[in-house]
This record gives sequence, C-alpha cells and structure tokens, in this order.
Amino acid sequence: MSVVAAALVAAVLIFAIFAPRSLPEITVAIPAAVLTLLLGLVTVDDARKQILELLPTVVFLVFILVLAHLADALGLFAWVASIMARSAKGSPHRLLLSVFLAAAITTAVLSLDATVVLLTPAVIGAARALRMPARPHSYATAHLSNSASTLLPVSNLTNLLVFSATGLTFAHFAALMALPWIVAIVIEGAVFWMFFRKDLVRTEAVDPTPEVAAPIGTLVVLGITLVGFGVSGVVGIEPFWVAAAGSVVLAVPALRNGFTVPRRILRAADLKFCGFVLLLGIVVEGVTSGPIGRWLGDILPTETTFLGLLSAAAIAAVAANVVNNLPATLMLLAAFGPSASPGLLLAMIIGVNLGPNLTYVGSLAIMLWRRVGAANHEPADLRTFTALGLVTTPLTILGSTAALWLVLLV
Repeated sequence: MSVVAAALVAAVLIFAIFAPRSLPEITVAIPAAVLTLLLGLVTVDDARKQILELLPTVVFLVFILVLAHLADALGLFAWVASIMARSAKGSPHRLLLSVFLAAAITTAVLSLDATVVLLTPAVIGAARALRMPARPHSYATAHLSNSASTLLPVSNLTNLLVFSATGLTFAHFAALMALPWIVAIVIEGAVFWMFFRKDLVRTEAVDPTPEVAAPIGTLVVLGITLVGFGVSGVVGIEPFWVAAAGSVVLAVPALRNGFTVPRRILRAADLKFCGFVLLLGIVVEGVTSGPIGRWLGDILPTETTFLGLLSAAAIAAVAANVVNNLPATLMLLAAFGPSASPGLLLAMIIGVNLGPNLTYVGSLAIMLWRRVGAANHEPADLRTFTALGLVTTPLTILGSTAALWLVLLV
C-alpha cells in the first residue's frame, strides 16, 4: 500500500508541476485525497486531524496573499521599481544590489509568493526601462524567493508549517534565523556577481525614471502588521487574525479609490491553491504513516551538532527536490515527531527553503516564477537555472547551517 500512497503523491505533484491546460492543482488533489481515504491509507479521523492542524496555516496564507495584492494595488511595487531604477544610475551592479535588497525584504515580510508574482514583473520592467539585460535580475527574484524565506515564520508556507512544532515565539524564531538568512543572501550575491558578470555591463545613459510617491499609509500598515505578528504569539492570538486585520485596513482605501475590486481580491486569495494544500496534507499522510515515513524517521539525526544540523538540512534539500518542498516539509515533520529539537527543525527549514534553487520542481515558487517570467517575455532557461543552482545551493545550505549552529551555541 505504501507504493500506492507514493504513486498518489507523485500524481498530484506531477499534475501541479505541468498544469495541463492551465487546470488548478486541486483538480487531481481531490480524487487523490478521496482515494487515499477509500483505500484506507489514511483514516477519516487522521484526515480530519491533519486538516485541523493545517487550517490555521492555510487561513494565514490566504490573508498574506490578499495583503500582498492590496499593497501592490496601492502602489507599493511601483514605488519599489522606481526606487530601484533611480538608484541604479546606469549601473547594472547597483540595480542588482537594489533587486537583492527589495527581494530579500519582500520575501521576508510579504512571503516568497509576493516576490515571485508581484516583484518579478516590476524588476523586469525596471531593467528594461534602463536598457539593461533583465536576466540576472529576474533570476535574483527567483533565488531570493527561496533563499531569503528563512527569516520569519510568515516568509514561507514551509516556515508556517514548522513554526508551531518548534515551540518558539515569533521573535525567537527570527532571532535564531537572522544570521543564516544574512549568510544565504550574501553568498547568493557573491555568486550572482560572478555568474552574470557578462550581463552586468554598464549601458548608455537613459532618461531619468519618473519618481513615484511613497505609499506612506501602506508602509505604515505593513509595519504595524509585522509588529503584530511578533506580538501575537506572546498574547496567544493566531497570526492569521493579524494578517486579516491588516488586509481589512488596506482594503478600505483600495476599494474606495477603485485600485482593486472584490473579484481581484478573491482571485488573489487563491482559494483553490489553499484547498490543494489541505488535500495534499491528506495524501502525504498516507506516505508518512507507512514504511517510507518510518524509514525517514530512522535516518534523520537526533543531535544538534554541526553534522546533525547539516544532515537534517541536506536530507530536507534532497526531499524538496524529489517531491517538492511543501510535501517534503509535511513528510519530514511527521518523521521527526513531536520530540524533535527546535534546532533540527530550523535546519530542516534551511534545507526545504534553499534546496529548491537546484531544480525547477523544488518549490511551487519556482514554478510560479517560470510562468511570470514567460508572461513578461523573460522565459527561464533550464541550463542557466541548473548551472546557477549547482553553485549556490550547496554553498548557501552549508553557510546557513553553519550560521545556525553558531547561533545555537550562543
């Protein structure tokens, strides 16, 4: 039966990756979840428990997606693009630095989906306005959507899934992951500087980019929302309530001034994808409760030594590139069990977040980035993506894990 469970997971992921006829991921997830229950791979009680455990995380994802859409509608990313273009001053290196900063902050605060879906088009547009090759800057948003998603529990859906299991507060999580986050970004920057050196050549001068007014109100609301995330755990409030409040505050001016409409907000919430996440949890449970889950439990480290942390990160990275980082996270969480140390779980986050920069199938963010790039006439190139990932992925995982080990020692 474990073969059947693995086949169902594979079917769901293959469909999600290739999206035939642009059908949503949930199209195959529904029958796969039903089959998982009918075949007895997962009991109804276990399925209900899995959904209830995932539900707060998925609801939070809904409001984060809405928050990012509203921030974009109110001009946040247009303002960011104008800053990047003006600060470049004709230098591709300066533009790349601006892109790294923007992508790192956007990923950390508004999640990697905002970086891929909203920032990538702005970055491509800024590069073209300056008559510079958009290639290195587009790849930067792709890599930073993964590499810069380790800082906060809200930065990545994988973080949210692991966060409650760590037992850490929002602030403690961020404090432990700050140095690994910085190390990963610095390594990415150094590699990008060398890898794309032929693209980063100064071009002829262009007319100054028009200045866009800063959306002060939006920035204030986002800042307060971020502080609210940090406070919510201390006072026992689920983070999705904070994200919901921030979304409501931004929705009022966005709707009143015609910057968006309810239909666009609902589309931004991507309820079909959120349903896919819940159903995927049921399908993956059929694997983790069988021999594969027990095998994973046997090979995972139990000590927070440097080698133990590196092993956890490496196993997580491999799993992410085999089955995608979202199901890999669910499988590894179950395999680690409730007694796993926070350090090992944080090392796992490094693996499932940074590992997907190696292959197209490692994360849903990379799949989205490919679609966004193609839509903006900047398609991804498999050879470039793989060559870049072969350099950055092992270096960032090694560097970030070493940084986490040092932080845990302190």
